[in-house]
Amino acid sequence: MAESSPFARFIAFVSRGIAAIRHSGDGERAPVYGTAPAIPEAKPQGRIPTLKMPTAKGWEGEHKPTAAAGLKVNAFARGLVHPRNIYVLPNGDVLVAESMGETGNPRTFFDHAMLATMQRARASGDSPNRVTLLRDADGDGVAEESHAYIENVRQPFGIALVGETLYVGASDALLAYPYEAGATRISKPSRKLMDLVPGGHWTRNLIASKDGTKLYVAVGSLSNIADAGMAAEENRACIHEYDLTSGRSRIFAGGLRNPVGMAWEPEKGMLWTVVNERDGLGDETPPDYLTSVSDGGFYGWPYCYWNRVVDDRVPQDPAKVALALQPDYALGGHTASLGLCWLPESTLPGFPPGMAIGQHGSWNRSKLSGYKLAFVAFEKGKPVGMPRDILTDFLSPDEKYSYGRPVGVALAADGAVLMADDVGDVIWRVKGAE
Repeated sequence: MAESSPFARFIAFVSRGIAAIRHSGDGERAPVYGTAPAIPEAKPQGRIPTLKMPTAKGWEGEHKPTAAAGLKVNAFARGLVHPRNIYVLPNGDVLVAESMGETGNPRTFFDHAMLATMQRARASGDSPNRVTLLRDADGDGVAEESHAYIENVRQPFGIALVGETLYVGASDALLAYPYEAGATRISKPSRKLMDLVPGGHWTRNLIASKDGTKLYVAVGSLSNIADAGMAAEENRACIHEYDLTSGRSRIFAGGLRNPVGMAWEPEKGMLWTVVNERDGLGDETPPDYLTSVSDGGFYGWPYCYWNRVVDDRVPQDPAKVALALQPDYALGGHTASLGLCWLPESTLPGFPPGMAIGQHGSWNRSKLSGYKLAFVAFEKGKPVGMPRDILTDFLSPDEKYSYGRPVGVALAADGAVLMADDVGDVIWRVKGAE
């Protein structure tokens, strides 16, 4: 961010220092992961919660993330503009949603401090509002072609192809486009299928049902804990089910503060999502999570978290708390887990079947967390054990700079794992080292 005014410089200075002031001498905290996490007691941080975020630096020269033993990583594509999500077409072409959070209209001192923090980390600004098509014509694992496939879409994120229609989740609408295999651009206008409310958590991810009759649309909350009241959160903090035949939609599951990545687990056939939990209760409280999504399920937000632990900052609804389902797997506090992709067995050497998770990384805890491409193994349709690393070293050793930040994850046509990096402006490709 260009800190051109004394006020901007002051805000940026304050945003860098709040975490150190609030947590001096607080000590190390054990990360909270797995199916039975020991979640610390909530310690509300008041009106000014912790702000700590590395300055965006990017990758220079041949510098790249570190792959786990037995794996190798290369840049599938560089020179993108804030790539957030990936979708692989049947012919192997790769679609990338390039988008960014809007700056909005900060009102309070904390709003200004948070905005300065986000801009310094390249987490908000002028959104490119584009879907780009990448093509690796010679199959060498590097895209030689890049085409502006769809332009002027407000903050595109989710992409799904069903038959001859390509669906895009913009922050303000579910859109449908005519699809032509092999084309490098869609010039025909979209059809709006469903209005969505922009602002707040703005990513609108999509996934189609296995039979291609429905779309699932993930919509995050407007605020942290329904700060403007529940009326402002109507049709948010949930996953919608949109029927492609009738054009009708319903809330499939609710109480999900910010569900983003979605994937199907093949053995049980369940929909899974990763969810970013609430802020302001401590470094590890509550953890972000990976969970199966039950039809009609309610997962607690904003009234409670994890195993019906009540959030006293929120006007309560005991009936809602009693309905709340416990998530399946804790992913650590504020890891900002955004990407989710099912990896069949042997996708990566030495890795069993499971979920790859793009952890974008924290901005509001005293010691940074996330900033990696993680993996959670599955057995009999459920997550087991502790997470493993696929890609790491997205941060400088002193945590002052981020070279990149993981987001969306997808399987390429050749079986490689692709991951969007919205600070490095790269799509990384991971394969076995052989």
